[in-house]
Amino acid sequence: MKCPFCNHLRDKVVDSRESKEGEVIRRRRECLECGKRFTSYERIDEIPYMVVKKDGSRERFERQKLVSGLLKACEKRPVSVAALEAVADRIEGVLQDRPDKEMTTNEVGAIVMDELRKLDKVAYVRFASVYRHFRDIGEFMSELKDLLSTKE
Repeated sequence: MKCPFCNHLRDKVVDSRESKEGEVIRRRRECLECGKRFTSYERIDEIPYMVVKKDGSRERFERQKLVSGLLKACEKRPVSVAALEAVADRIEGVLQDRPDKEMTTNEVGAIVMDELRKLDKVAYVRFASVYRHFRDIGEFMSELKDLLSTKE
């Protein structure tokens, strides 16, 4: 940290305090050259996570949008909000682990379907019917037969 008074590059931290929200750290520093004190603030630089849509456009990942879709699929089903939050956590974790911080909507949808298949079969079918855009009842029945043939 460069001293604002003498531009010397060495200092020592005299005091550190975290903000109430925990988003900022305030540090009192003392220059080792001139002895004057100054304050620095540290913030975490947020990297936006992006979702690549089918048309190639990118939009910010919104956890609330994901949770909202999960809640809609699980409406009137015996699935706790905590379980849905855990699904959202896992999807967010996959996104955070990626080096490019991006995920396609197809990848997000596939993970959601896999998670819902394990969590609640009816919610899975609801989500799949919207996500996969079944063209006719035959495609829908095929998905149901596949679901019934795999017992987890």
